[in-house]
Amino acid sequence: MMLKVALRHAVPGFTLDAVFDAPAGLTALFGRSGSGKTTIVNAVAGLLRPQFGRIAVDGTVLTDSGQGIFLPPDRRGIGYVFQEARLFPHLTVRQNLLFGHWFTGRGRRPDLPRIVEMLGIGHLLPRRPAALSGGERQRVALGRAILSHPRLLLMDEPLAALDQPRKEEILPYLERLRDHAGLPILYVSHSAAEVARLATTVVLIDRGRVTAAGPVAALLSDPAAAPLFGLAETGAILAARIEAQDADGLTRLSTPFGPLFLPRIGAPVGTLLRLRVLAQDVMIATAAPQGISALNVIAARVRDMTDSGGGGMLVRLDAGGQVILSRITARSAKALDLKPGRPVHAVLKAVSVAPGTIGISAG
Repeated sequence: MMLKVALRHAVPGFTLDAVFDAPAGLTALFGRSGSGKTTIVNAVAGLLRPQFGRIAVDGTVLTDSGQGIFLPPDRRGIGYVFQEARLFPHLTVRQNLLFGHWFTGRGRRPDLPRIVEMLGIGHLLPRRPAALSGGERQRVALGRAILSHPRLLLMDEPLAALDQPRKEEILPYLERLRDHAGLPILYVSHSAAEVARLATTVVLIDRGRVTAAGPVAALLSDPAAAPLFGLAETGAILAARIEAQDADGLTRLSTPFGPLFLPRIGAPVGTLLRLRVLAQDVMIATAAPQGISALNVIAARVRDMTDSGGGGMLVRLDAGGQVILSRITARSAKALDLKPGRPVHAVLKAVSVAPGTIGISAG
C-alpha cells in the first residue's frame, strides 16, 4: 500500500510545497517545529483542504483540487493519533477501544484480542482514562485508532507530551505496531532518536519543502542531512543480531563487519536489532589500536568526507557493507591523511550506544 502526497498551501511565513510517497511501514515526517509537518498530516486526514494538491492511498483519491475531489474525514478510512490521547473520560478502556469500530466496523468483528495483546493493555480494559498513566493512555489511543479499521494511520508527535520513562515504555509497542499491524503509518516527529528507532522511510521537511526522502539508514548517515538533524544528533543506523549474552554482563552481537559488544540488552538470542550510533562517538585509527579500553574496533574503509563547518569533518566509513559515520576535526583528518578508499579502524566504546537508541528490527 502506498500513500502519495502532492500539495501546495500557503501558511504563515512560507508556502508549503511538498511532494512525496510513503510506502508500507512507518514513514516519518521529520523537521523543526513549524516546518509544516502537522499541516501535511491534517491535509491527509481531511482536516485541512489544501489550496492545490492531490492525495491518494493505494489508488483511492482522497483529495484532488484539479478534479474537485475532497473526501470528508469520516470517509477517508484514516486513524489519527494526536499528541494527547483524547480518550473519552466517561468510558472504560474497552469502550474507548471499540468506539471507532462502532462507526466504521461495517459488520466486521473487531480484532480486539489481537490488538489488546499487541499493545499489552489487557489488564486495563475495565479502567477509565483517569486511572491510566500517560503511556497507557497513548497505547489505548493507538488501539482505538487501529480498531477503526483504517487504511492508513497518522501519528502527530504521539510521544511529545510524555516524559522520558513513559516514552521508553511506549516505544516497543510502536515497533510492534510498525511490524505487525499491517498498516502504513505516517509519523510526525522532530526527535531524531524516535525517527532512528522507528522509521523505515524518512521525509525531511524544511520550511514547507521536502529536502530529501528515502530509507532511514541511508538518510540518517547522509552528511547532507546533518544540518537538519543537527550535528549532535547525526549518526548511522547499524543492523545486528543478538548472538549471545555473555557472563560478564555484555551482549555479543553479530554484524556484517564482525562481533559488536554492548551492555546487556534485554532481548532473546537471535533477535534482530537496529542500533543508532552517533558520529561524535566514533573515533578513527589508521592502525588497529592496542592497549585501549574500547571493546569495539571495526575494520572499515573511508567512503567519503564532508566539511561539517566549525573545523569539523564528517567521515563516512564502509564496514562490511554498512555505513558508519564519524565526526572528527579537520585537523585530525589531515593528520591521519584520510582519503576515500583508505583502510581504517572505527573505534566505539560499548557504553556509547545508549539502551534507548536500540530498537527491534523486523528484518
